[in-house]
Amino acid sequence: FSIIKTLQSIEKSHVVFAVMDAREGITEQDISLMGLVVERGRALVLLVNKWDRLSLEQKRKVESQIKRRLPFLDFAERHMISALHGTGVGDLLSASQRAYKAAIRKLSTNALTKELEEALIEHAPPLVKGRRIRLRYAHQGGRNPPTIVIHGNQTERLPLTYKRYLINRFRKKFRLKGTPIKLIFKT
Repeated sequence: FSIIKTLQSIEKSHVVFAVMDAREGITEQDISLMGLVVERGRALVLLVNKWDRLSLEQKRKVESQIKRRLPFLDFAERHMISALHGTGVGDLLSASQRAYKAAIRKLSTNALTKELEEALIEHAPPLVKGRRIRLRYAHQGGRNPPTIVIHGNQTERLPLTYKRYLINRFRKKFRLKGTPIKLIFKT
């Protein structure tokens, strides 16, 4: 019942607070639900509860576990909180507002294309069968999550690593922290 209610809440939400227990660590259910949040394109704020009760060594272990098991959440703000004492809870409303604003931000075609051109100059796409993959221009295809449509040739052969490079460039340039970015390639 709780899983069904969680799934319904994710569908209705613009921003999701994912709360994990620092003492328990990351469970498989946590990973599945957070993956679903990203798949649905929802903005996300990761909360690590019971942080105040951990030793320094345990805190390092939890941070390491988050980096290792949740690399797909690198876009999300992370807050270490104590619900019992209220530590760190005061920043959560502003964190959700930042994530929501990033998710609905309007991006101009000119700015997206310019950033794409700069990314191509700094790190060109790889050669495929002796031919260079050409990416010509970009425009926004939607909001919440920000969807960027990139036009070019041989786009279906673009490696995943290059797609991640482009996502990171767009995220940094347009300050899209807190929301996943969806790329669509058109040939």
